[in-house]
Amino acid sequence: MEIFLSAVLGELITRSINFFISKCPKQPALDVDDHLQRVLLRAQVIIEEAMVRQITNQSMLQQLDMLRDTMYRGCYLLDTFRFQSHKEDAKDQIVSHPSLLFKVNSVKDFYFPGGEGTQILEEMLAVLDSLRSMILDANELVVFLTSYTRMYREPYSMHLLLGNCMFGRQMEAQHVINFLLHTRPPGAAEGLEVLPIVGPFRVGKSTLVAHVCKDGRVHDYFSEIVFLSDHDFRDENITTLREGCVMKYQNCVSNKDGRVLVVVELAGDFSEGDWKRLYSASKRYLPSGSKIIITSRSDEIKKLGTTQAITLKFLSCEAYWYYFRTLAFGSVDPETYPKLAHLAMQIARALKRTFIGANITTCVLRDNFDIRFWCKVLVLLRGIIRKNVSRFGEHPLNRLDQNRSAHLGRMATPSEDLVLCGLYQCSSQEEVPKIKMQDVMYGSVKPHGNFEVLGWKSPILPYYSYVFTCEIQELKSTAAKRKRSDP
Repeated sequence: MEIFLSAVLGELITRSINFFISKCPKQPALDVDDHLQRVLLRAQVIIEEAMVRQITNQSMLQQLDMLRDTMYRGCYLLDTFRFQSHKEDAKDQIVSHPSLLFKVNSVKDFYFPGGEGTQILEEMLAVLDSLRSMILDANELVVFLTSYTRMYREPYSMHLLLGNCMFGRQMEAQHVINFLLHTRPPGAAEGLEVLPIVGPFRVGKSTLVAHVCKDGRVHDYFSEIVFLSDHDFRDENITTLREGCVMKYQNCVSNKDGRVLVVVELAGDFSEGDWKRLYSASKRYLPSGSKIIITSRSDEIKKLGTTQAITLKFLSCEAYWYYFRTLAFGSVDPETYPKLAHLAMQIARALKRTFIGANITTCVLRDNFDIRFWCKVLVLLRGIIRKNVSRFGEHPLNRLDQNRSAHLGRMATPSEDLVLCGLYQCSSQEEVPKIKMQDVMYGSVKPHGNFEVLGWKSPILPYYSYVFTCEIQELKSTAAKRKRSDP
């Protein structure tokens, strides 16, 4: 019955789009945003339905991936087109507030690829045409979606779903699962199968592996899942893959083949000698059918793969905006607050597409749903970028990625610098600081000396907590003025 209803729904969607196209072959410029909004809603229905289903067909995932990227692009262009008319209102709000540090036009929008010029309308038309074609082609896909198991039954709001799922990695996760469940045909060459996963620091390699290992199909296929840290990988005493390793999972009802999955997470440079020793020990002690996943920032590990490596990249600007907007506004429609939405776009651009930055900032914005506060956040972030670019020649997040200090600011006390000296992650079993980053940066909490703050506690596997080591410094100009004023 469900398949029949989906088929009817797909046919109705097709006919309605065909009617829409026939009636609107050439849209007036003022109507493009309305037409794009309608088609985006249709695309969003398909994408959100796919997000909660356990899809195994690789071709379907590729088709959904293309539709999803085009939908993100369309949402980004539509929001830019609609909210840019409130640019002057937001600027007036910022410069009219006496307690703000910098004017909004005192620093350029760093690391933003553009798109707010005269070409927006043309780009919107191109996205509109692409989405129409993709939705028409997705007629059969909508029908087949119902044959896949739903992972969630409750009617989640999208901001709750995005906050508790692995955003934008559905196709990569299924690629890993397909590799793990693949069985070699009889007569195939002996040897362990290896899948390399490559990507920059904090792009989500460990998160991807953790979610795959949690999948019930992977649990049933392997008797054990063993994790090797960077230290374990370089330890010459690791010869049996049992002593000193972290066994994250052991099947209570072991399969008769006793297959083992070994996950190697490299944090440092890749060593050919260490790999040869590990691979040799794995061939000697692991049962047939066992497999290895190795993750690293280095492209050198790609040559180790017996299958094509997976390369993870940071979210596109369009996808990041969709993620940020959804978390910042929650269940509120951004179109009802266009001035706030315009400010949110500027804030998102300043965060350089980082998940940690997005989660810290959107939490603060949701708790202070006021245009004056959002203006303060934007001005503070732009001032931070200007300060670090002027002093060090680079974005503060780049410095943190390279384990170098970054100078931020404090909204409550503009005369002080909040210096981030480092960032490290903790497991879910480790204790974390009680003080949160938003309390120090945007609130009135002021620890003394060197201290640690909790940046973000991830609600999804592997449940890492991200902790900053910090200190608060008084700005030199302020300290000099005080010395001159002392008798």
